[in-house]
Amino acid sequence: MSRWQLIGLGFAAYALGLIATAPATLIDASLEQASTGGLRLAEASGTLWSGSGQIEMRDANRRTGIAKSIVWRIRPAYLLRGQLRYEVALDNATKRFPVTVSRSRIEVADADINLPAAALGLGVPKLAPLGLTGDMLLHIARLAFGRGSVQGNATLQWHGAGSAYTKVSPLGDYELRLEGDGARVQASLRTLQGPLQLDGRGSWASGRNPEFQGNARVPPQHMQQLAPLLRMIAIERGDGRFDLILK
Repeated sequence: MSRWQLIGLGFAAYALGLIATAPATLIDASLEQASTGGLRLAEASGTLWSGSGQIEMRDANRRTGIAKSIVWRIRPAYLLRGQLRYEVALDNATKRFPVTVSRSRIEVADADINLPAAALGLGVPKLAPLGLTGDMLLHIARLAFGRGSVQGNATLQWHGAGSAYTKVSPLGDYELRLEGDGARVQASLRTLQGPLQLDGRGSWASGRNPEFQGNARVPPQHMQQLAPLLRMIAIERGDGRFDLILK
C-alpha cells in the first residue's frame, strides 16, 4: 500500500471517529436550518451515530407545538457515499424508516407517523381554537425538505374527526393528499365518509401560512348542531353549504 493510500485511510478513520463521537445536539442545528425552525430536536442524548430525544413540530410562530419521542441509528454503508442516513423510530414503534440528513436537506421516506388532531392547528392557526379530536396517520412516501423547498408526496388521513364545539361525533373521515414540487406544496382534500362532507384544494409556500379553499356540506338533520362550528371558519351560503377559506 502506498504512502498516499495510507494517508487517505488515516483521514477516513479520523472522519469516522469524529462522526461516531459527535454529539446528538448537532442534529438539531440541521433540522432547524432545513425546516426554517419548524422541526427541532430537544432533550437529545447520544451521538450522531445513535441516540434519542424528542422531535418537536412547531407552529409558524415557533412558540407552540407537539413532541414525539425519537430514536435513531446511522447506517454506516451510506457514509461511503457522503451521506448521513439513519434508521428512525417514533414513540417506540417497531417499524423504522430511513431519514437522510445533509447540511441543507432532510429526506424522509416510507414513514407512517401517528399524530393528534391538534397538529392541524400548527399548520393552519385558524383551526387551533376548535379543539379538534380524532386520530391522524401521516404516510410519507417521500418528502425532501430543503432551504425553503419541499419535494415529494405524502397522505394524511384523519379518522373519527371531531371538535369540542359540537356534539356530533364523529364528523367523518377525511384524506388530505400533499404534493411538493420544490417551490410549494399542493394539497387536495376529500371526504372518505361521514355526515360533514369536506373537499377543497390548497397550497403552502415557505415563509407563508398555508392557504386553503374548499366546501363543506351539512345534511339537514345535522344543520342545527354543526352550523355554529362551521360559522367560526367558513361563510354560510345556504342549503347546508359553506365556503371554507383558511389562510
